[in-house]
Amino acid sequence: MATIKFLEESREYPAGTTFEKVVDEFQKDYDDTIALVVENGKIRELFKRVSKDCELKPITYSSNTGHKTYCRSAIMMMLKAFDDVLGRENIERIKVEFVIADGYYCTYKGKAKLTADVIVKVKERMQALVKENLPFIKESTQTDEAIKLFADRGFNDKVSLFKYRRSSTVNVYKLGDYVDYYYGYMLPSTGYVKWFDIMPYDDGFMLVLPNKNAPKEIAPFDDRKTLFKTLKESTDLGEKLNVSTVGELNDAISEGRINDLILVQEALQERRISEIARDIVDRGTVKFVLIAGPSSSGKTSFSHRLSIQLRTYGLKPHPIACDDYYVNRVDTPRDKDGNYDFECLEAIDIPKFNEDMSALLNGELVELPHFNFKTGLREYNGNYLQLESDDILVIEGIHGLNDKLTEQLPSDSKYKIYISALTSINIDEHNRIPTTDGRLFRRMVRDARTRGTTAQNTIKMWPSVRRGEENNIFPFQENADAMFNSILLYELAAFKTYAEPLLFQIPKDAPEYFEAKRLLKFLEYFVALDPKVVPNNSLCREFIGGSFFPV
Repeated sequence: MATIKFLEESREYPAGTTFEKVVDEFQKDYDDTIALVVENGKIRELFKRVSKDCELKPITYSSNTGHKTYCRSAIMMMLKAFDDVLGRENIERIKVEFVIADGYYCTYKGKAKLTADVIVKVKERMQALVKENLPFIKESTQTDEAIKLFADRGFNDKVSLFKYRRSSTVNVYKLGDYVDYYYGYMLPSTGYVKWFDIMPYDDGFMLVLPNKNAPKEIAPFDDRKTLFKTLKESTDLGEKLNVSTVGELNDAISEGRINDLILVQEALQERRISEIARDIVDRGTVKFVLIAGPSSSGKTSFSHRLSIQLRTYGLKPHPIACDDYYVNRVDTPRDKDGNYDFECLEAIDIPKFNEDMSALLNGELVELPHFNFKTGLREYNGNYLQLESDDILVIEGIHGLNDKLTEQLPSDSKYKIYISALTSINIDEHNRIPTTDGRLFRRMVRDARTRGTTAQNTIKMWPSVRRGEENNIFPFQENADAMFNSILLYELAAFKTYAEPLLFQIPKDAPEYFEAKRLLKFLEYFVALDPKVVPNNSLCREFIGGSFFPV
């Protein structure tokens, strides 16, 4: 027998009892479904078995880890359903490309044609799998055997990935006769995957899953056409450069082809910046270029590079930070916890900002403020500006896409740019890299270098940062005149050298340890890239240091 303490209650169970059976007795006390448990400080899947006395804590669908587990399990169930409907021999490839809102955009290639009728049948098969409650079975396999297994199935992306694996074993998952590899944990069975939708979309289809804030609902799909177009262009670029998965990136690094890849991608980014500058010039009436994007998108480097391109057209760009229009700290609104909410729109003195910008547009001489973050006061230090015909303002701030910020300015005087690091490289064709992970690595490396912030603190504050983005940036991204994807296909391999030592410093008893462990495991997939090969004008330099620009 083994004594298990589940939160405050202790009970005895026969050795070999699954954690799922233990959880079933406590599930009634939770509105949210339990996906995993923490056993004596270690995350366990529910099909694992009790072996000794332990203390358990629940991980539910509404947590980041639980939500990712749900989505991962739903993807495997969807792939199994495609196999069952079309026949494995008729499917050449199904690739999970990227996420739009709560939808996973996937592409299909094979002998059988992907039609709306096929999508309906796949959805029906998924619903049947839920009722069958088919178990997800985890098995440890020798790496060489896993490579042969996936080669036989035509999963060449996994063959390439495992070629660089240091461990002698690989955990594979089985769902009936379907076998696959997944980066992360799984639910115990298909009966747990109750909420989903699947629909044709563009050239592929969209698997829509619950948001972690409403884990038992499927909301109407929030179609974001401009974001989709930007992500698809980036994904297509990766395919053309033969670097759409981590295994292909590792091949490029180990085979000495990485310098060409870096030069081509940097050139393509510069061309895109030039296209945006050309569009601004061609409009003829733009005086305010408004740049907004989530944390660690590379806004500062982008604004410098865009300013250079604008100068090639004879314009004189002047940078302005919205942060300089913060209200005095004592007047800053507070969040529900009583802390200053610097990211809400009301933290900006909107009337004064519009007054100054309108005066500049009318050709008046204006003294621009500077916000002193040490004193929490807005100051005036003699920084005067008067716009002439060839002057243009480049304004950076998280609210740049929100029309309320510039409500008194003529629409034809504004050009809005949304910038973000939209990850376009995946671990393999069924394991995508979340966009937020790429930005988290950027912020972790930069803040450690420039602010002395530990990785633990960066991880701790990340949920708060994400909430601010979801409230103040993402709802307005479709308002942009242009979108710019600042991601670089090679950058995670460059961050590895800097991020690993920072993550290893997080102690095992820290709340942030699980996330650090996940990120360290993720970095194991990459062959490290020597940062010296990164050009000095690259957006990547904003985070690792050594940039030409004052970032």
